[in-house]
Amino acid sequence: MSTPYPFTAIVGQDDLRLALLLNAVSPAVGGVLVRGEKGTAKSTAVRGLSAVLPDVAVVAGCRFSCDPGAPDPACPDGPHEAGPGSARPARVVELPVGASEDRLVGALDIERALAEGVKSFEPGLLADAHRGVLYVDEVNLLHDHLVDLLLDAAAMGASYVEREGVSVRHAARFLLVGTMNPEEGELRPQLLDRFGLTVEVTASREPDLRVEVVRRRLAYDDDPAAFAARWADEENELRARIVAARALLPEVRLGDAALRQIAATCAAFEVDGMRADIVMARTATTLAAWAGRTVVLAEDVRQAALLALPHRRRRNPFDAPGLDEEKLDDTLEEFGGDDGSPDDDPDPDGPGGGGQPPQDGPEGPRGPEAGESTAEPAEAPAEPEEGQGGRPAGGGGEQSAVRAAEPFRTKTLSVPGLGEGAAGRRSRARTDHGRTTGARRPRGALSKLHLAATIQAAAPHQRARGRSGRGLVVRRDDLRQATREGREGNLVLFVVDASGSMAARQRMSAVKGAVLSLLLDAYQRRDKVGLITFRGKDATVALPPTSSVEAAAVRLESLPTGGRTPLSAGLLKAHDVLRVERMRDPARRPLLVVVTDGRATGGADPVALGTRAARLHAEEGTASVVVDCESGPVRLGLAVALAGELGGTAVTLDELRADSIAGLVRDVRGASGAYGRVA
Repeated sequence: MSTPYPFTAIVGQDDLRLALLLNAVSPAVGGVLVRGEKGTAKSTAVRGLSAVLPDVAVVAGCRFSCDPGAPDPACPDGPHEAGPGSARPARVVELPVGASEDRLVGALDIERALAEGVKSFEPGLLADAHRGVLYVDEVNLLHDHLVDLLLDAAAMGASYVEREGVSVRHAARFLLVGTMNPEEGELRPQLLDRFGLTVEVTASREPDLRVEVVRRRLAYDDDPAAFAARWADEENELRARIVAARALLPEVRLGDAALRQIAATCAAFEVDGMRADIVMARTATTLAAWAGRTVVLAEDVRQAALLALPHRRRRNPFDAPGLDEEKLDDTLEEFGGDDGSPDDDPDPDGPGGGGQPPQDGPEGPRGPEAGESTAEPAEAPAEPEEGQGGRPAGGGGEQSAVRAAEPFRTKTLSVPGLGEGAAGRRSRARTDHGRTTGARRPRGALSKLHLAATIQAAAPHQRARGRSGRGLVVRRDDLRQATREGREGNLVLFVVDASGSMAARQRMSAVKGAVLSLLLDAYQRRDKVGLITFRGKDATVALPPTSSVEAAAVRLESLPTGGRTPLSAGLLKAHDVLRVERMRDPARRPLLVVVTDGRATGGADPVALGTRAARLHAEEGTASVVVDCESGPVRLGLAVALAGELGGTAVTLDELRADSIAGLVRDVRGASGAYGRVA
C-alpha cells in the first residue's frame, strides 16, 4: 500500500484543511465539497486525512462495520452481541465516477447463486464507507443514477437494496467528501445542498509559498516513507487533537445570541430551506470544540457562515458561489448580543484556538469573494447595414454587449432515434441503467447480467450437462446481457448570429435570454455545450465543446454585436467542430441549434454559400433546430428556409417557451429520416 502524503505537510489551503478536520471531529456537519482548479492538492488533502483519523472500533468479522458498543439490530451479518470488538484504521473509500450501481450499493452474489443455489448479498462501497469517508473525485461528473443513490443514503443514513430477489437494509453513515473542477460543469442543486461545507481552493501566487510546495513534493516523491516519518509527530499531535475535540464537543453550549445570529445570517442571504441553519449551528459548535472552548462565539458563527453558505446562496446554476463578507459582518453585528460567555475569553488564538490546523511555513492570502456586476451597458445607436436584397438592417458597427432577458423554461429539444451516448436526460438511448427492455448475448465482457434470461437459456440443458445437486450448470453461451433504455446527454452546439441585423437592443436581449434558457435546459439535462458566434467577416468558436455550461453563459453575456452576417462561415465552423467531436466521442450525438433571423450578407452570393453550408449538415444527418429571431410586421421567412436546408425544424422565440400554446409539437429530422420531437 502506497504511503499517502502527510496531511500536516500540505502547505497553505487552511480553509480546506479546517473543513476536513471539522468533519473528522463531527461527521454530523455533513461533509465537504472542494471546488478548485487542477493541481491544488484537493485529492492529496482528502487522501491524507485518512492517516490522522482515529481508529474505529468494529464488530469482528462484520462486513458492515457495526459499532460493538451499539451494533445495528438489522445488520445483514447480525445479530451481534455487544462486546469490546476490534479496532481498525478509519477508511477513506473512493467512488470512481464510472462505477456501476451494483458496485455502489451491492447486489446479489451471482457466482454463489448460480454455483451453490444460495441467495447471498455482496456489499458495495456504501457498506465499506460506513463510519468512514466516502470520497468522490470529480463529483460533478458522477452519473445521475449514482447521485440519486447517494442522496438517498445520505438522507436516511442507510442503504436499501431491493433487486434481483435480494432485500437488504444496512447502515450507511459516512462523511461525504467531493472534489471538482468548476470548469467541467456544476453539481445538481440537490447534491450540492447535501454537502455541509464548501471550500474554494486556488494555487497561491506567492513565490515563497510555491517554492515550499515544490520542495516538499519533490522530497516526498524521492522517498515517501522517509518524508512521512519526518511528519509523524505532527500527524500524531493532530490525531490527538481530533480525539480531544470529539470528547469536548458534547459539552459545548450554543447560546441564544449565537443561534439568533445563525438564523439572521441564513435569512439575510436568502438560502433555501432550513438545512443551512442546522449545518451552521453544528459547524459553529464544532469550531468551538476544535478551539478548546465550551461556548460558541461570534467568530465561530462567522467562520461557519463562510464555510456553510456560499454554495447555498446560488439562485440559479449560473450564479457564482460566494458570500459578501461586509454584509455578513453587518448582520452579525446587528443581531449580536450577550450570549453569557465571559468577556475575556482565554486566548482563542492560543494552542487550541483560532480554528486553524497547525501549519509550518507561510500562509497564502485568502482569495477574494466572487462579486456580482450590476452595471448596465450604455445604449448605443444602431448603424445601418445593407440587408438581404438591399433591405436596410440595423447595426453595421460593433455594439456594446447587452444583458440577457430573464430566462424561461423551454420546450424539450431532442435528437431522434436511439443513441448510446453518455448518461443524461435529453434523448432516448441504450444505457447501463434505466428500465430493462430485453436481453441479448453479451458482446465482449459481461456488465449487466439478465438473470432470468440466463436461467431460461441454461435450464433446458441441465440433464444433458449431468446436473446433480442444487447448483445450476451454466456455461458461457447461456449468459445474457440486459438491455436497458434510459436517456443520454448530447452535444448541444449553439451557433448564434451576432451581426448587425440582430443588434437592436431589445431584440438582442430577448435572443440572449432564449439562449440562456436553452443553456439552463442543457445544464439540467447533463449535456455538453459549445458556442459559435458569427458577425463581421468570420465566425468564432467562443467556447469549444465542454461540460461547463456556466462558461457558455459567461461568454454569452459579454457577446458584442454588429457588422455583416456571414451565415455560411458560422455553419462551416460548426461543421468543423462537429467533425472533430465525432472523432473524439463517437457515441455522443450532436444537436445543432442555430439562433438567427436567417439573413446572410457579405461576400459574393452569401445566400447560396449559406445554403451549401447548411446542406453539409443535412447530408451528415445532424439533428438541428433553427430559433427564428425575425421580428416585425413583415417577415421574410428566411430562418424557416434555412431550417429546411438543414433538414431540421424552425421555432420562433415565442414557440420556444414551454408554456407557449403555439407550436406544441415540432419535428427534428435526423440521420435515418425519422422524426424527433420539439415539444
